[in-house]
Amino acid sequence: MFLSPPRWFAHRGGGSLAPENTLAGIRLASRLGYRAVEFDVMLSGDASPFLLHDETLERTTNGRGLVCQTSDAVLRCLDAGGGEPPPTLAEAAQLCRASHLLANVEIKPSSGFAVQTAEVVVRQAQQLWLGADLPPLLSSFSIEALEIARDLAPALPRAVLFETIPDDWLCIVQQLGAVAVHCCAEQLDENLARDIVDRNILLRCYTVNAPETAKSLFALGVSGLFTDRLDLFAPTPSSGMQSAA
Repeated sequence: MFLSPPRWFAHRGGGSLAPENTLAGIRLASRLGYRAVEFDVMLSGDASPFLLHDETLERTTNGRGLVCQTSDAVLRCLDAGGGEPPPTLAEAAQLCRASHLLANVEIKPSSGFAVQTAEVVVRQAQQLWLGADLPPLLSSFSIEALEIARDLAPALPRAVLFETIPDDWLCIVQQLGAVAVHCCAEQLDENLARDIVDRNILLRCYTVNAPETAKSLFALGVSGLFTDRLDLFAPTPSSGMQSAA
């Protein structure tokens, strides 16, 4: 287990250097020295959890249609980049555990499937990381999904996702028993950032691809950043960042 939480997360697995939400991306992040990866999980038409970001297949695969209406058999035949199909949560978990990576599992329900998605993903995460020294971090924009995560797997850490942090953020964090707030870097207010940090709540920002932005956020006390530019950043205990070039 890490002595301190990783400061850099590879966004959607491999950021912009590999097809998003693929095993190839996770492997790349590991090779480049990242200790944490973030990926999105939604349900197929057979209610199986796959690593996919969009509700539709067109942008990230050679398939067509809604993910929630596509069978496992069809998904396994698609190309998500480099000839690799969209991986299952089980495949991603196995790779993360073997690579000693912290997995930030974002519960990404299709419209109308928040409850079912949360229940399936949380129960599978419990089993897939059973006995692991490094349990997964469950996050979501869906408060409903995080409530289910809290009730089904209280021992698994949770992070609440916001684009812009609302005025009642602390009430939401306490209600969910969350350990972290994840928000859009461009929407973060400095005073609010300091308030969160002063309360000993982990604050992380997405998606940071510029060194100067990273320096400013770390100076505010932000504890972690999600990046697409795995080639620009590598984790270092002292400064939190260094050029990988």
